[in-house]
Amino acid sequence: MSSTLQETYEALRDHARETVVLSSVEDLLGWDEQTGMPPEAAEYRAEQVTLLAGMIHQRSTDPKVGQWLARLADGPLVENPVSDTGATIRHLNRDYQKQLKIPRSLVEEQTRTSVLAQQAWVKARGNDDFASFQPWLEKTFELKRQEAECLGYPETPYDALLDQFEPDTLTSTVSRIFSALREDVVQLVSAIAESRRKPNVELLEQSYPPEVQAKFGREIAARIGFDFKRGRLDVSAHPFCSRPGPHDCRMTTRYQEHDFGDAFFSILHEAGHGIYEQGLPPEHYGLPLGDAVSLGIHESQSRLWENLVGRGRAFWEYLYPELQQTFSSCLKDVVLDDFYPAINKVRPSLIRTEADEVTYNLHIFIRFELEQTLLSGELPVADLPAAWREKYRDYLGVEPSSNVDGVLQDIHWSAGLVGYFPTYALGNLYAAQFFASADAALGGVSSRLRRGDFTPLREWLRENIHQHGQRYAAVDLVQRATGQPATHQPFIKSLQAKFAPLYGL
Repeated sequence: MSSTLQETYEALRDHARETVVLSSVEDLLGWDEQTGMPPEAAEYRAEQVTLLAGMIHQRSTDPKVGQWLARLADGPLVENPVSDTGATIRHLNRDYQKQLKIPRSLVEEQTRTSVLAQQAWVKARGNDDFASFQPWLEKTFELKRQEAECLGYPETPYDALLDQFEPDTLTSTVSRIFSALREDVVQLVSAIAESRRKPNVELLEQSYPPEVQAKFGREIAARIGFDFKRGRLDVSAHPFCSRPGPHDCRMTTRYQEHDFGDAFFSILHEAGHGIYEQGLPPEHYGLPLGDAVSLGIHESQSRLWENLVGRGRAFWEYLYPELQQTFSSCLKDVVLDDFYPAINKVRPSLIRTEADEVTYNLHIFIRFELEQTLLSGELPVADLPAAWREKYRDYLGVEPSSNVDGVLQDIHWSAGLVGYFPTYALGNLYAAQFFASADAALGGVSSRLRRGDFTPLREWLRENIHQHGQRYAAVDLVQRATGQPATHQPFIKSLQAKFAPLYGL
């Protein structure tokens, strides 16, 4: 290998890392926007991140990047596509080709709109005022249509947007997966609805002081593996996790005094994201091998810790005595046999983030279908609240009485994250498949969880998923980690194994 090729590769690598420094500043401004920025600062914050987005796009489409990639194409550094150099060049070339198709003006307008639209969403949600948010949502979807047309797509405009979160995945593929999953989920929901067993959820709705919830949640996040020397936990209107640096992972939650589960399981969820981020190789930060492979894989990590661990019986056999002591005024006379069914209640609900494991994916199906019709223009934004209510009646048998519990509940569309929602359901499927394989490889995870030993599971995930970054495509990563193609069957088996005994099925 000639020194010239190595020097070219190093120039490409260094340029990518420098560009990510700008991206990390943008991420940090985004975190601040959601956690502490005064509302009146939104206009100027939009100018700040718009400037950064334009600079990032300019660097990402610099002609010299194309020249470096052309020199490296088909050379010895890419002979092995999953080697460090091969994977790095392959992904940087993919991103470069995509960025070339999008005008800087569109990138800047999308960035400016996302900041202002998110602030409008917060205000609209607080006032239950969809009409004030409607113009921003109309503009957002118009910009996403323009983006899809710039990028191009194999079958439908939605493909172009989905690809940004779940690379090389088609809308039609996701539709087929969801169709098979829906049939099995609906059967289970129906069987549970006919059960006479009804968990006592009121025990979770007593007074749980938010400051005590915060301390307890932080402690448990640390125990399962979130490193607070490299991360933090704050409050925001909608929980999220971001990583503006190789040793800087920010997660947020929100607290409700009369709903213990809302914040606690949100913290486990975001800690799962954070553990993944902290498990990525820091030496590759700013490069594909230091970044998550897809949002579906990312979501698998959060859902695994939230549901397969955090809502599991073994976890609470370890933790429940401590929880009772911490919230003795609420739980001192509540036995685990009552608490465990309560945190695993299955009940059609209005709020996605509060949905149980069984019905959660139905919320995703609704959004997946709605945003495709919004993107195509088949559904006018003005008609969205009514369409939302109809979908919830059809899928879950419930109907929101306000837009706060309906179309205004999620931040994603205001942030321009169209094509993101399907990754939540894919993450549920991946999570169950990963957990089943870890359980087999470790000779049983439950016995360790009962002792509060989370290290073996965390290290299995780190070894089989986290450390690879984007070296392998999501479907290939699933195959390598589990020995099987991605499938929804482990997810259904997991649900049946948990909920059949709980509901006497």
